[in-house]
Amino acid sequence: MRISGIFKRLQIATLCLSFSLVAFPLSGKEQSKAVKSDTSSVVLLDAYESKLALFEKQRVEDSVKRSQLETQLMSLKSADNAKKEVLQKQLLELQTKEKDRIAQKKAQIASLRLKVKGFPVAGLFNDTLFYVYSRLGSFSAKDRANAISERIRDLGSYFMFRADSLKVSPSETTVDISFGDKIILSVSENDALWNDTTQTGLAQKYQQIIANEVIKYHSETSFGMLAKQIGMALLVLIVVFTIIYFIRRGTKFLVMQIIQKENTLIKEIKIKGYVLFDAKRQIRILLRTVTILKWILILLVIYIALPIIFSIFPWTKGVSTLLFGYILNPVKHIAVAFWNYLPKLVTILVILFIFRYILKGLGFLKNEVEKGNLRLPGFYPDWANPTYQIIRMLILAFLVIVIFPYLPGSESPIFRGVSVFLGFLLTFGSSGSLSNIISGLVITYMRLFKIGDRVKIGDVVGDVIEKSLLVTRIRTIKNEIISIPNSTVMSSHSINYSSDAPDKGLILHTTVTIGYDVPWKDMHQALIDAALRTNLILKEPKPFVLQTSLDDFYVSYQINGYTKAPQQMMQIYSELHQNIQDVCNERGIEIMSPHYHAQRDGNLTSIPEQYWADDYEPPTFKVTMDQKGNIPTGKR
Repeated sequence: MRISGIFKRLQIATLCLSFSLVAFPLSGKEQSKAVKSDTSSVVLLDAYESKLALFEKQRVEDSVKRSQLETQLMSLKSADNAKKEVLQKQLLELQTKEKDRIAQKKAQIASLRLKVKGFPVAGLFNDTLFYVYSRLGSFSAKDRANAISERIRDLGSYFMFRADSLKVSPSETTVDISFGDKIILSVSENDALWNDTTQTGLAQKYQQIIANEVIKYHSETSFGMLAKQIGMALLVLIVVFTIIYFIRRGTKFLVMQIIQKENTLIKEIKIKGYVLFDAKRQIRILLRTVTILKWILILLVIYIALPIIFSIFPWTKGVSTLLFGYILNPVKHIAVAFWNYLPKLVTILVILFIFRYILKGLGFLKNEVEKGNLRLPGFYPDWANPTYQIIRMLILAFLVIVIFPYLPGSESPIFRGVSVFLGFLLTFGSSGSLSNIISGLVITYMRLFKIGDRVKIGDVVGDVIEKSLLVTRIRTIKNEIISIPNSTVMSSHSINYSSDAPDKGLILHTTVTIGYDVPWKDMHQALIDAALRTNLILKEPKPFVLQTSLDDFYVSYQINGYTKAPQQMMQIYSELHQNIQDVCNERGIEIMSPHYHAQRDGNLTSIPEQYWADDYEPPTFKVTMDQKGNIPTGKR
């Protein structure tokens, strides 16, 4: 019988059980967790055993005393009633102490049961049959579990084993389970207390567990069963290879279909004329995706097949559970975490729903104010959008504060550390941007200019095309786009040519210097006539002239004219200057350089020839001579 069992273990257990233990050992992390758990259990059990030693010492003393009292009680004569009552009372006290002792042990065990993990007794398939928590004699709980496991493994070598081969018999302080003359395990009082039952009841339970394990082992390691298991494993392998074959065929067919659809179903993707993905690039991406998907499916099929194959053989069922656990445990944890997080997720969705409609209501009010349908006293329509953006930013910030406690991982120190780090970067990395943002808000509410206004900021003249919280963009008269930071706008002076032009008109002015030989009234009228000839210069209010200075050789005349087209001021200036030249030439007024002398002495006029009178003649030279007919030295 033993030879047959040994033969089985050599042929089957060596191939399967050894493979499962060697090929799939516990990871370092799992080993460290197991060692840590065992160490913690040993420490707690040792503390309990030290207390148990006191209980046991007291029990032995009480047992000796009880034996003595019973002997004395038996030796008394029937007439000694008083003496009997005293002895019976002492026996009753010992029984009460025994009950109290057991109650204290139960209380100790109840407090340890949730903290202590017992030492497993392994069966013939390396599965856990039951746990051992207490020591017995010189054997610790761990030593007892290992010894019992070894004895159970020895039972597997007895081919003629039957369920009634195990006997339960009480001894002095324990209840033993034996096989023949060999004790498999002894159930102590502490074992019964740990399992919350009696010694005999626990021994019978263990007897049934061990008997079923040995019978199951003999059943599943028979040659017929082994052949059946090998056949099932081969069938699984055939199915796996068939699935892999069809996966390869299917992906090959899919690749051919993708290649054939080039320039038909698969066309280039354009965005505003730019080819984002041409057909060849899309095909390369799709082919690479199909290849990756193929290998993912193949590996997934193999990974699912391995636990199925391992679950067929009894020695490798633990490996099967382990492999399935690698997939099922994360999925289970994710599902449980999602289920536990569901109330918080619903709360977040409700908060987002409320804030969404608050923002939509504010957006509606903003649009109504911008369109002028809703008028608020002291609130301008161009303030509507920036005010809405500020309130929207504050509401979104408040929204983040409200939902932050409901976010997953919000209580994690890492999450908080990252939040503080990002806040630090935002604070110290955006000081310049914050300055521009504040300046942009001030500019908006001061209403310095609006989109389309002709302005001058510093030395830049042009039309405002964009106002943002950070910069103001201006298109100059040369179609140059200049971006000016809002902080620069605030720190420099700005001129708005368009703000009052539609109502009061913008005064354009230019200065002409004319010699003292031209009457100022004639010059005033000439300049006014030139302004009236200029397009986009208003007839009313009428242009006017200011004499801004009387210099050594000329008078400065400033012509001022009103216009309501500040965006065309450069064209107006150019036409005004042309008209000033024409009017002055028509009226014989020369526009000379500042140091030109009125004395002609034979020089032609600076007026163009087409404006000359028909009888125009150049002036003659003036020569001054003394009485002797000589030209004075200073007159030469």
